[in-house]
Amino acid sequence: MEATPVRARVYVAGAVPAAVGCLLSPPPTPASLWAVALLAALYAGGEQIAARGRISGPFYPVLLAGAFLLPPSAAALVAVPGALTSPVDGPPRRLRRVWRAAQLTLAVWAAARVHEALGGRDAVAASDFPYALAPAGAAVLTFCLVLTGLEGGILRLAMGAPPTSLRQWGKPSGQRVWRGLFLRSLAPIAVHGLAGLMMAVLWRSPYGPVAALLVLLPMCVSWWVFAQYHQERAAHQATIRALVQAVDIKDGYTRGHSERVGQAAMLIARELGMADERVEVVRFAGILHDVGKLGVPTRLLRKDGPLTPEERRVIELHPEYGHEMVRGISFLGEARAAVLHHHERLDGSGYPYGLRGRQIPESARVVAVADAFDAMTSTRSYSRARPVPVALRELQRCAGSQFDPRMVTALVAAVDRYGWHPTVTADDAGAPPARPPITSAPGAHR
Repeated sequence: MEATPVRARVYVAGAVPAAVGCLLSPPPTPASLWAVALLAALYAGGEQIAARGRISGPFYPVLLAGAFLLPPSAAALVAVPGALTSPVDGPPRRLRRVWRAAQLTLAVWAAARVHEALGGRDAVAASDFPYALAPAGAAVLTFCLVLTGLEGGILRLAMGAPPTSLRQWGKPSGQRVWRGLFLRSLAPIAVHGLAGLMMAVLWRSPYGPVAALLVLLPMCVSWWVFAQYHQERAAHQATIRALVQAVDIKDGYTRGHSERVGQAAMLIARELGMADERVEVVRFAGILHDVGKLGVPTRLLRKDGPLTPEERRVIELHPEYGHEMVRGISFLGEARAAVLHHHERLDGSGYPYGLRGRQIPESARVVAVADAFDAMTSTRSYSRARPVPVALRELQRCAGSQFDPRMVTALVAAVDRYGWHPTVTADDAGAPPARPPITSAPGAHR
């Protein structure tokens, strides 16, 4: 919302009076204010902790517990202090906080109204299971619908639909954007709703609010673990990006190539039925396969004329340089072996060690096929890009001698099923001219 369009400001301006109306229809009773104050303080504190990365995600269980315990206007009031004081991602901060407060007020109020209309508050007070589940489920569904509906509207007006969503779903469509937001949010909010229901039932039990607060303890622990996982994953991605960007700066020939090889390697790994964790490692291997070029003199990488035998031997050391660079990065796992062996060939004529057949690690055999495929389907200064079917036929021709036939078959099947439309964030503009390949093998390059 940094440069918020007028239509988005009008949208927010319309939501705010509606939210105020929810808070005043009728206003919370004095008897409910102590519960509102306690839940509001708990929600505001949870949002502050979440914003500092100690837990992952918003603190919805408290809001939904309020919807199950309190009249609609009182339940809606629980969200306001936390929304108005929680940190936001960027300017205009005041507008963002007001919008968040209005959005949550409307969502909680609607959820509480549905819950109350279905007799949910009586079922919670009586600890009447399983009958308390149906009104709570309807309230959670309402909360999710209102929340994502309002979020989809502001995305369309302020920033447009998320580009990745449009690429995945086809033509721009507000309905598809909202559906995607709803489907991604429903499962997490349903879990939060279950925790909120447990809080509400314990709150109404003889044990009182203190017992209700204990429900949050295991959830906070699980959120904290989840947040640590995401922080570690983000650090991994940042490490890989830094290495790839360094290679791209040094050798413009590879600009964008590493990302495409990673995507092709991921297609092959998925087609082979590898587990998701291993697919991710193979993708890392594809992205980092040329990182050893950081150890090769720039003058050789950018040399316009033919390479001498000595210069070729220096360049052929880049897999070993790459392995030395990444072998201390524990999260890469078998990707380190792929970096070292992606230029080996099934017949033993590759480098650096002349391995053959099954001596070559499986991840390296995947990356070898992905590397050659992208080299053939990308335009270079010395050759035009080959059509994808031609490149696939060339890989099939060399299967059994240079490439593992299983990997080639997997790539052919994946491209036939999904097509080949790589998304590359690297900028090809201004890349220095590339030099010819050092061999005539399919996709061969430095």
